[in-house]
Amino acid sequence: MATPTVVSWEQVSVPTPSGPLPARAYRPGTASPQGWLVWAHGGSWRAGSAQDWHGATAELARHSGFGVVSVDYRLAPEVRHPAMVEDILSALTWAGEQPDGSAGAPSVPPAPPVLAVGGDSAGGTLAASAALVCRDRGVPLAAQVLAYPPLDPGCAAASYHRFPDMFPTASYLMAAWQDYRHPGRPVAADGTRLHSTPFEAADLRGLAPAVMATGDLDPVSDDVHHYGRLLRAAGVEVALREFRQTGHGAFLQPGRGPGGHPTASMRGWLGLALRRLTSPHDAETLPPSPPWS
Repeated sequence: MATPTVVSWEQVSVPTPSGPLPARAYRPGTASPQGWLVWAHGGSWRAGSAQDWHGATAELARHSGFGVVSVDYRLAPEVRHPAMVEDILSALTWAGEQPDGSAGAPSVPPAPPVLAVGGDSAGGTLAASAALVCRDRGVPLAAQVLAYPPLDPGCAAASYHRFPDMFPTASYLMAAWQDYRHPGRPVAADGTRLHSTPFEAADLRGLAPAVMATGDLDPVSDDVHHYGRLLRAAGVEVALREFRQTGHGAFLQPGRGPGGHPTASMRGWLGLALRRLTSPHDAETLPPSPPWS
């Protein structure tokens, strides 16, 4: 049996226009990471922290081979959108300035690191919105990694009502959307639109490839599948897996036992799917993955 990759981490401070932003940076193994994945935790935009998500993001780093920057973005109701998206964008800027650790000729400037953005639940909404800003600003992203993001403020899809007692209920999420969103259509100083959900965007062409996961018992699952269809229609590569007998919050749940297959957990599958997407030459050495829908 292969020895599990050791993940180290450190507390870091990300500079932002509103002041220093705390985050945790996870690095897998002793070699340089394959890139940097900026991660936004869940919590309905109102709760959660990098500390609360420590085990899940460390395991994501281990399976993906990416360094993971888990961001303590500002929370509602103290702030509202677009503050949270701007925090994720600042973390992407910080990650893009980190050395990749490769040993090249002294006269050759180091290549910028491969960047990806992701998040679970409300953090996935932020990540998808940040991916749109990166596209509009010409910032290259290798992937957007989205675990069951709620995307419709009206919570109108059938999955919200198929299991009306499952968390998060439509009424709970609609209240969270109201705390999160600011009236109007925010625009950054450079003129870039700051979407609160990718469902606001009229054009999804040119977005980074998407790795997406949801559960068949998750009230937001129809949002996820609908976004996957919209991305594919726009020519965006999508890897989407629906986990059976699975509700909301599965990213926080570890696999079943130390000898379990990495893809048995949602965070294990997301990490390996990101690695396959960004390093196709590694595919033969990675554990087989269930089919993507």
